[in-house]
Amino acid sequence: MYQLPNFLEDLALKPGVYLMRDKENQVLYIGKAKNLKLRVKQYYSGHDTREMIPQLLEQVAKVETIITLSEKEALILESSLIKQHKPKYNVLLKDDKSFIGILVRDHPDWPMIELVRQKGVLDEKGEFFGPFTSAWKTRELFELLTKNFPLRQCSDKELITRKRPCILHAIKRCLAPCMQLCTKSAYQDQVKGVIRFLKGNTSDLLKTYRDQMERASDELRFEEAMQLLKKIQHIEQYIEHQRSPIAQCPDDLDVIGYAYIGKTIAVVILIFRDGQLKDRIFIEKEDSLCTQNEALETILTQYLTESTNRPHEILIPTQLESQEIIEELFSIKGKIHVPQKGLKKKLLDMAQENALSFLPSIEEHEGFDLLHDLQKTLDLNRLPERIECFDTSNLSGTNPVASMVTFVDGKKEPKGYRHYKIRSLKGDDYSAMKEVLERRYSKGDLPDLLIVDGGKGQLGIVTSLFRDLGIATVDIIALAKESGRHDKGLTKEQVFQPFFEKPKLLPQGPLLFFLQRIRDEAHRFAISYHKKLREKRVITSVLDEIEGIGPQKKDRLLKHFKSLSAIQDASIEQLQEVKGISVKDAKNILAKLRAKSK
Repeated sequence: MYQLPNFLEDLALKPGVYLMRDKENQVLYIGKAKNLKLRVKQYYSGHDTREMIPQLLEQVAKVETIITLSEKEALILESSLIKQHKPKYNVLLKDDKSFIGILVRDHPDWPMIELVRQKGVLDEKGEFFGPFTSAWKTRELFELLTKNFPLRQCSDKELITRKRPCILHAIKRCLAPCMQLCTKSAYQDQVKGVIRFLKGNTSDLLKTYRDQMERASDELRFEEAMQLLKKIQHIEQYIEHQRSPIAQCPDDLDVIGYAYIGKTIAVVILIFRDGQLKDRIFIEKEDSLCTQNEALETILTQYLTESTNRPHEILIPTQLESQEIIEELFSIKGKIHVPQKGLKKKLLDMAQENALSFLPSIEEHEGFDLLHDLQKTLDLNRLPERIECFDTSNLSGTNPVASMVTFVDGKKEPKGYRHYKIRSLKGDDYSAMKEVLERRYSKGDLPDLLIVDGGKGQLGIVTSLFRDLGIATVDIIALAKESGRHDKGLTKEQVFQPFFEKPKLLPQGPLLFFLQRIRDEAHRFAISYHKKLREKRVITSVLDEIEGIGPQKKDRLLKHFKSLSAIQDASIEQLQEVKGISVKDAKNILAKLRAKSK
C-alpha cells in the first residue's frame, strides 16, 4: 500500500484519459479509464503487482486528466496522445526492426538479385519482394533462386573491373555478364523468370521449363535438358515445402500475435490482402507498464487509426475489454475475435510464433521466472538480470586467452562479450583468471551475478580480488562438474558460493541447463578466439617463409582468402587476382604450402 497523493481527491468519477508526469513535466504513462478516480487509485492500492509499478510511482509527481463524454472518445484520445508524447512506459506502434527481403536491383543492362534488410523506405532502386516472416526461409528461397536463375551477385564496381569470370560462373551459377559471355536478351529472360517466380507465377514458369526441356531432349542437347529438369525439381520441391495455411487464407484478414517475457513485450501483425500475406508489422517494447489486454488495445487502436486499407476481420489471441467499441469505431466489416480451431487458429498460432521469436532466448517454458528461480535456489542477493561469465583457454600452453560473455534478462548480449589476451607470465589458470577479472572490474559497471568456470580455487580468486577492490554487491558462483562421474551423460553441477562450506548440487532441469548454456557459451567464445590467434600465428609464420612474399603481399593474401586452406586450394590464376601477386609468387606459394601439407 502506497501513501495516497493529495491530487487523487480532485480526480473526477467520469470516463477520460490520465497522463502521469514526472517532476520535469515529462509524460511517463498515458491510460484511459471508465472512472478516472478509481482507475488512478488502483496504482496506489498495492494490488497491482506489475514489476514496473514501484519504479513508475517513484517518478510520478502529478497526474493530469482529460474528461471525455464516453469510453469511445477516451480510446481515440489515448491513442492520439500516446503518438504525440511517446511515453516511456506505453507501447507505441513503431517498427524497430529491419526485415529481410529480396531485391531485384535495377541496372540498365545487367540487373541482379540480392538479400536486403528493409527499415522504413528502401533507398535502393528496383523491385522489392517482402518483407518475409522468416529470415531462414528467405535465405533458403534466395539459394533456390541463385541456383536456378544464374544472375550476377557481384557489385557494379566488380562488374566493370573484373578481368576473368568468377567461381560462380564455373559452377553454373552466373552467366558472367562481366565478361560478356551471355547476350543481354538471354540475361533478361533470367531476370523475368526471377520476377515471375517471386510474384507467384510458378505454374507458367514450370510450363516454360518443361517445354524447353522437351525441346532440348528432342534436339539431343541432353546436358541442357538435365539442367532444366533440376530446375523444375527444385521449384516443385520448394512449392511443396511452402504449402501452409497462408495459401488458404481468406481475402482480407489481419492476425495479431502477442508474447511477453519479463519486462519485454512483442507484438506481430500479419496483414493478409487478396488471400496473400502482404506485410508484417513488428512492435517491441521494453520496460512496458501495459498488461497484455492494454497493450493489444493500444496497438490495435493505433494501427486502425493509421490504416487506409482496413481488413474485414481481425484475429487476436485474447478477448479485449473495449472490443465492441473498437469494432463500432472503426467499422470492422466482420469482427474482432479469438479463433478456437481450424484455419484461423493456425494463422493465429503462426502470428504468436512470430512474436515469440523476438523475445529473449530463454526457452519458452522457462520464461522470465527462471531468473527468479535461480535467485531463490542459490540464495542470491539480487535478481540476476545481468550475468557475466568468464572462461580461460590455454591449449598446449600457447596463446593464453580468456573470454567474458554477458546475458541480460536471460538472453545473450553479444555487445557485452569481451576477449582478453593474457599478459601474465605465470601461465596458470588462477593467474589468468585474476588478471582478466582485475582488468574488467577495476572499471566499475558491475553485473548482478558473476560466474566462473572452476571449483573452490577459482571462487577464492574472485572473492579475494573483490575484497581488494571493495566490491560487495555482486553475487558470485563457481561451476564445476560433479566429482566421480566419468560417463558421457549429463551430470549434476557443483555450485560453489562464498560463505557456503559445501557446494550445492543442481540436478538436471531448467536451472542446470541455463547455467550450463552460459558456461558453454563462455567456453566456446574463448576457444574460438584461441583458435583464431593460433591459426593467425601459423599462417603468418608459413607465409613468412615464402620467397618474395613480404608483409604487404601477406596482408593482401589473408584479406582476400581469409584462411591458409583457402590459399592452398586456390589456383595460380586465382592467386594472381590478389594485387601484387605475380605468376612466380603464385607458384612459390603453392609449392611451399603443398609441400607443408604432405
